Amino acid sequence: MWRLALKGVIPPMDKQAWDKLSFVSRFLISTRASVLIMTVLSVFIAILFAIGHHQFDLVKALILLVSITLAHATNNILNDWSDWKRKVDEEGYFRSRYAVEPLTHGLMTGKQALTQAFITGGLAALGGIYLISQVPDVWLGIGLFVAGLFFLLFYTWPLKYLGLGEVAVILVWGPLMIGGGYYMLSGVWSNEVMLAGLPYALGVTGVIFGKHIDKYEEDKAKGIHTLPVILGERNSRYVMIAAVLLQYLITTYLVFTGFFHPIMLIVWITFLGVPKLRAKIPVWNLIKTFSKPRPTEAPAGWRSWPLYFVSIAFVQNQRFGIIFVLGLIIQTILKLL
Repeated sequence: MWRLALKGVIPPMDKQAWDKLSFVSRFLISTRASVLIMTVLSVFIAILFAIGHHQFDLVKALILLVSITLAHATNNILNDWSDWKRKVDEEGYFRSRYAVEPLTHGLMTGKQALTQAFITGGLAALGGIYLISQVPDVWLGIGLFVAGLFFLLFYTWPLKYLGLGEVAVILVWGPLMIGGGYYMLSGVWSNEVMLAGLPYALGVTGVIFGKHIDKYEEDKAKGIHTLPVILGERNSRYVMIAAVLLQYLITTYLVFTGFFHPIMLIVWITFLGVPKLRAKIPVWNLIKTFSKPRPTEAPAGWRSWPLYFVSIAFVQNQRFGIIFVLGLIIQTILKLL
């Protein structure tokens, strides 16, 4: 069950089956552990920048990693609780058709979800407070902490309802996690590090963007004005293509400015589709897919329906992220040598 939870493939279950699961299994499912890897990679990128600039501290790095991952888990719990409370995630709604939703499916109570969020959020806050106490500019540390708290509490409502959810994601996974994470480790704010975090942050945003395009009709009917609902389905697909291309262009720009070592051009391997890394969807296929409207029913052999665009975006982000981090690891080793 741990493996299935980390893959995001949870079989349907009733309350009796849920109660028989271990605490860890229930935690992984209720926090949507399969998407927490995106946060782990963002923090790891910040850690690699700190190592490359000779500003690494193992204790602070571990606290940063655990705290931000728990903060993301807290956001996922509160996201589900908020949608459940507003009766958005009713039976038959988009997400309840492809995933186990502990609240919607009656596996957890609202009180249990809030208790879990209080514990994970409290632990994340304690880690954040410790890190703030270690930086030279406490007020900047507090500002980063408050910004993270704001997005954690208000992403689901009202930001997502005002077309600001996607903007929040790119700010959190880029400048806040990578730029802010680097500051917490090094005590130095770097605009270059903040910019260098954008290629991966764009990929994370693409995952959310793809999901919101997938449920465009459902969100529009419920008055949830995600950015795709505001832009329109067709325009959103082309914005997604532009965001993916920007991942490569920003990385290349930072190579030519000298911030990145030329080894970072390795990310273009994913653009060409080599190596496949068990994925069957290279970038050119993503562009081809997003150039056409979403089909009304699952294509032959499609396993993750009703997930469609988000599945492609997730694979692309995973592939780009792995190669991006691999390039950073090599770059860091070369700097240390």
